[in-house]
Amino acid sequence: MKFRRLISFIMSVVIVLCTCTAVAFADNNKWHPKNSEPFVFVHGLNGWGGAEDINGIIPYWGATTGDLMSYLQGEGYECYSASVGPLSSAWDRACELYAQLLGTTVDYGEAHSKKFNHDRYGRTYYDALVPDWGELDETGRLQQIHLIGHSFGGTTVRMLIQLLTEGSPEEQAATPSGEISGLFTGGKGDWVKSATTICTPHNSASVYYPLEALGLDIIVQTFSYVYAAVMGRSFLNGGMVDFHLEQFGLTDVPGGEKADNFFSAMKLALENKEDSCQYDLTPEGTVKINEMLDINEDIYYYSYAFSTTEEVPLLGIQLPSIKTNPVIYLTSLVMCFMNFTDPDTGVVYDETWYANDALVNTESAKYPLDEPHKDYDGSCEKGVWNVMPVRKGDHGTAIGLFADKEETRSFYLEFCEMLNALPD
Repeated sequence: MKFRRLISFIMSVVIVLCTCTAVAFADNNKWHPKNSEPFVFVHGLNGWGGAEDINGIIPYWGATTGDLMSYLQGEGYECYSASVGPLSSAWDRACELYAQLLGTTVDYGEAHSKKFNHDRYGRTYYDALVPDWGELDETGRLQQIHLIGHSFGGTTVRMLIQLLTEGSPEEQAATPSGEISGLFTGGKGDWVKSATTICTPHNSASVYYPLEALGLDIIVQTFSYVYAAVMGRSFLNGGMVDFHLEQFGLTDVPGGEKADNFFSAMKLALENKEDSCQYDLTPEGTVKINEMLDINEDIYYYSYAFSTTEEVPLLGIQLPSIKTNPVIYLTSLVMCFMNFTDPDTGVVYDETWYANDALVNTESAKYPLDEPHKDYDGSCEKGVWNVMPVRKGDHGTAIGLFADKEETRSFYLEFCEMLNALPD
């Protein structure tokens, strides 16, 4: 009997020691990110985030160079690829991004939804993309994030910051205090530590003018909505693609509410052309957005512009590089020769606007014309656009499309290291 008790005692000690060792081993090998503030990446027009199955085939961030989010996470950085409406306006996308980050129901606003005659509420996100965002941790430190947007994703990021900081007087006036979204009440600007835009058309792009003259802008918008409505009602919706246009009744909510009648939903979406990314990208649309948005003096701002054009010696002109994506080579060439003044916006498109990334003028991507800026000199300043040196490549090169793998990954790794080192 004593021998059995001794054996039982020894076995108990062994089990306890093994358990403690396993727990300690697991804790030592638990992933601890290098960054205290997560990085949130926001895609541009016709893009997608990490939630769509298409991202497993060709990731938006990384494209042909491989999944950039997985690479950065493997390097120890906590980062997320958000999914917002690829055809939606900056306002609607900001509302979707806010709900996704917090894990709540999308609220497009009482005033906004009435103005554009679409549903006020969108889908519900049951899991927060960034848990504890905007809350205090055990040390009393506020959980902030870094926002990074490519192309129209940069405009989306700016809109989110504006609403977080100032809220919306229109929504506050139209909505009872107990029903208003926290996005529209303001006072949350400190939830964001930095904002970075990459190839963002802050001041539109000169290529819009020939597209408008040829009537292609209307054709493209109509085709985009038809495509979204067809795909958004198919078995691919919510898996392979997700257009986030349920506010217009144009697409199904994945796993939820079905779309409205095809023709009535199309009519509604096309009638409200100003509540779309296509409008927000026009010269008129960007002027309105820039008038609405203000820079937050407590946030670090960075901008990266790309150029796929090269100056021709002696002739003093710009021409697209042979490495430019052939699909957008012609648009780059057209932008190299546009020289005029917009009578409505007053923007002067002269030789300084010839350089471009085949979709956006390099000058436009540097900073909003009405906001403070400075060329980056190694020092970081809040409340001013730190304009980074222009990088070579076209609009897709910036996210790894037909780009050099090592160069793409080095760019983003160095970029994350820079942001992670920012002082409070």
